[in-house]
Amino acid sequence: RQAELLVVGAAPPPQSEHQYMTPEDEWDRDLLLDPAWEKQQRKTFTAWCNSHLRKAGTQIENIEDDFRNGLKLMLLLEVISGERLPKPDKGKMRFHKIANVNKALDFICSKGVKLVSIGAEEIVDGNTKMTLGMIWTIILRFAIQDISVEETSAKEGLLLWCQRKTAPYRNVNVQNFHISWKDGLALCALIHRHRPDLIDYSKLKKDDPIGNLNTAFEVAEKYLDIPKMLDAEDIVNTPKPDEKAIMTYVSCFYHAFAGAEQAETAANRICKVLAVNQENEKLMEEYEKLASELLEWIRKTIPWLENRTAEHHMRAMQQKLEDFRDYRRIHKPPRVQEKCQLEINFNTLQTKLRLSNRPAFMPSEGKMVSDIANAWKGLEQVEKGYEEWLLTEIRRLERLDHLAEKFKQKCSLHQSWTSGKEELLSMKDYESASLMEIRALMRKHEAFESDLAAHQDRVEQIAAIAQELNELDYHDASSVNTRCQGICDQWDNLGTLTQKRRDSLERVEKLWETIDQLYLEFAKRAAPFNNWMDGAMEDLQDMFIVHSTEEIHSLITAHDQFKATLPEADKERMATMGIQSEIVKIAQTYGIKLSGVNPYTNLSPQDITNKWETVKHLVPLRDQMLQEEVARQQANERLRRQFAAQANIIGPWIQTKMEEIGHVSVDIAGSLEEQMNSLKQYEQNIINYKCNIDKLEGDHQLSQESLIFDNKHTNYTMEHIRVGWEQLLTTIARTINEVENQILTRDAKGISQEQLNEFRASFNHFDRKRNGMMDPDDFRACLISMGYDLVSSLAGEVEFARIMTLVDSNNTGVVTFQAFIDFMTRETAETDTADQVMASFKILASDKSYITVDELRRELPPEQAEYCISRMTRYIGADGPAGALDYISFSSALYGESDL
Repeated sequence: RQAELLVVGAAPPPQSEHQYMTPEDEWDRDLLLDPAWEKQQRKTFTAWCNSHLRKAGTQIENIEDDFRNGLKLMLLLEVISGERLPKPDKGKMRFHKIANVNKALDFICSKGVKLVSIGAEEIVDGNTKMTLGMIWTIILRFAIQDISVEETSAKEGLLLWCQRKTAPYRNVNVQNFHISWKDGLALCALIHRHRPDLIDYSKLKKDDPIGNLNTAFEVAEKYLDIPKMLDAEDIVNTPKPDEKAIMTYVSCFYHAFAGAEQAETAANRICKVLAVNQENEKLMEEYEKLASELLEWIRKTIPWLENRTAEHHMRAMQQKLEDFRDYRRIHKPPRVQEKCQLEINFNTLQTKLRLSNRPAFMPSEGKMVSDIANAWKGLEQVEKGYEEWLLTEIRRLERLDHLAEKFKQKCSLHQSWTSGKEELLSMKDYESASLMEIRALMRKHEAFESDLAAHQDRVEQIAAIAQELNELDYHDASSVNTRCQGICDQWDNLGTLTQKRRDSLERVEKLWETIDQLYLEFAKRAAPFNNWMDGAMEDLQDMFIVHSTEEIHSLITAHDQFKATLPEADKERMATMGIQSEIVKIAQTYGIKLSGVNPYTNLSPQDITNKWETVKHLVPLRDQMLQEEVARQQANERLRRQFAAQANIIGPWIQTKMEEIGHVSVDIAGSLEEQMNSLKQYEQNIINYKCNIDKLEGDHQLSQESLIFDNKHTNYTMEHIRVGWEQLLTTIARTINEVENQILTRDAKGISQEQLNEFRASFNHFDRKRNGMMDPDDFRACLISMGYDLVSSLAGEVEFARIMTLVDSNNTGVVTFQAFIDFMTRETAETDTADQVMASFKILASDKSYITVDELRRELPPEQAEYCISRMTRYIGADGPAGALDYISFSSALYGESDL
């Protein structure tokens, strides 16, 4: 054999040294027998070298001649390695050429390749076999050695890559780097697998190898920047094409497509990360929108509830109460659900951010969950005050209507009595009267004075009612005051006129000598009795308002006491009527002709009789009215008891369910899906109970319509029940959301159901109070039981303190089940990182520190590409073209502030 060339990889490989033997052994046996191999290698190696030398603006024509001076050889190594070689010698003498070739060979050896039996002299002398062997060594080191699929050697890795890529194609079976490629279908399959737009594989025929090979060569040169390194005829007409030439050519395809696959992988990773951010941003926008709408509704509702402008009429105030009922039954419940859903969405978003290694979401100023809770609390405070104000105003208006009607009635009675009195007192009939008439006028005036004094109480009552109407801010107080003032002025005038008439009559009193005592006595007794009957009729017709059976029974007792006085009053009536009988008897006895008119009073016996009959008629009517009120109060009492019976069941039921929910999330066994089903069934049972709340609302409305404002049979008000019911619905919804977040955590982090069950069992064991929380000591014991080294040492204390800041960031002093699950899943799961995303963008940018808009649109789907373009900042480095974008800051921002 003429020579032997052995190339051994000097750097320590993963398993054993790679040994690449240039085909000197084979050249003695094969190449000399088949010169076609040398031709194929010469053409292939020349094209391969030119594909790199083109980048430096040069090329070679003859591979064994053009490398003899070492200059283009050194240039080739600089281009393919990206490194600078020592400065070449400029002389043209043989020793200058040998020195340059040695510099090239020394550089090859510096890359971990041992060259055996290859010297600069052979290259300088144009030894074809040595030159081809050297170029093959360079191709192995810089184009093939780094190819490794599943930790195979370079050649095996390249072969395995070709087999995998061409496996789906018919008539292709790659087993080697010689005859497997003769028909051209393998090369066409490689191109179609990565660029189906360049070749229509279905139209290729196995019996047309020349056409297939030329198609592959032409497409590769035109679209893939892979120069034509072989002739189709040489491959087809050679029984066994040269393996080194085929490997060199195929390696160019590997490098052309491997970068595309790497870019595709990087693009997929970026799309996945961007999808997480886009979904999170959508959830943030939904939270902001829902929070804004809820806060706006609260903002508009509070002024309505704070408005304490009272209406003047009962009907208007009752309409306000009905509007408030509609608000509580119709308008508020959907907002309660929105508030609950808002908290659930916030918790779900924070879980997703945490699972995707993003910082927690910080809502806009004033839209935190706590802000919404505070606004809701303010709403409920003014809401409660509003209802109390409505009921107080209705009571006030009820009292005002009663007093106003009573005022009108007493004023009408008084004005009816005073009608004509001023004219009567102003008469001067005594000037022309006879002695008997004067005496009669005097007695008549005394009777009037007695009647006037008896009416003093009614005037005082009228004034007192008017004062109370003013104190209660009666809307028509001005007319009440005007009428009251008129009555008082008239009363003062009556007093003045009465005194003047008395003075006048007293002046002539000495003129009177006789007086009819019986008439006078009748007048004196009839007047107070008549006034008593007026008062009795007024009392029997007096309106009343009560709110309990005790109050109506008190009125019945007073009425019974009044009826007990009737026999005594009847005696007084008989005595008064006896006087009239005596007058008649005396007149009959002494033949006195009576005029039929009592000179001392306008009251006739018939007047007394008529009024007495009226009083007797009013008594049973009063009895009936009181009994009807008794029935109404008894009905109200039944309503109170009916409401209390339900409230005393519903109230404890709600409290019991609240306590059960506190344990159910910890006590439920089975998978998370089974827990979810159990909790939703539990929630459905609670929702099914709503009919009892609605029935209680109906009873509550009946009570309010009946003006029932207190209930001694229960401590539960409708407000207590409403608040408890809303808290119950919110609590079960939050519990379900916690399980949903656990499912989300499990699926996103790859945590198995068995691991979650183990976490739950550990938590339940150390939840000694069975309240769904662990104190720090129990939590430490739980962690130690799970293998954490937290023994009493400084390092253990520091580590436990670090863990506590994660699970109890608000320093509440307890660890909830959700916080425990979040911590354990973070400890056992992997997440993507900003560095990984940055590396993916670097691949798409071809290792540049910036990326262009065209590259983003070419490598990413349209939606993700535009997302990046709209958010990336301009690249400020001097090495970037106009419009270059900074993907490094963008990648960091993806894991930084959550408002990206």
